[in-house]
Amino acid sequence: MLKILKLILLLYFSFNFSYANEINTKVDQITKNLRCLICQGQSVYDSQSDFAISMKLVVKNKIDEGKEEEEIYDYLKNKYGEWIVYEPELNQNTFLLWSIPLILFAFGGLLIIRKVSIKW
Repeated sequence: MLKILKLILLLYFSFNFSYANEINTKVDQITKNLRCLICQGQSVYDSQSDFAISMKLVVKNKIDEGKEEEEIYDYLKNKYGEWIVYEPELNQNTFLLWSIPLILFAFGGLLIIRKVSIKW
C-alpha cells in the first residue's frame, strides 16, 4: 500500500512539474517576441525592468486563463499598440515592410542573371 501511495505521489508531482515547465516554456516563447517599451532594443524576455517583469506575469496569467498565443498577442497589441510585437503581422499597414525585402531579392537576382548572361 505504501509503494502505491509513493507511486501516486511521484506521478502527481512529476505531472505538476512538467505542466509548470510547459507554461514557463510558453511564457518564454511569447516574451521573446515582445519588445520592452522601457528598454532600448531588448525583448521582454531579456529585460529585467519592472515593465518586463509585469509583462511576464500578464502573459503567464493569460496562459493560466486558457488563452492561446494569438489571443495574448492581440490583447497586448490592443493595449500597447502594434509596436510591442517584434514580428508584425501582414496587413495593409505593414505590406510595404514585408514586400521590400522580396522586391530587393528579386531585383538582385535579375541583376545577377543579367551579369552572368552577358559574360556567356
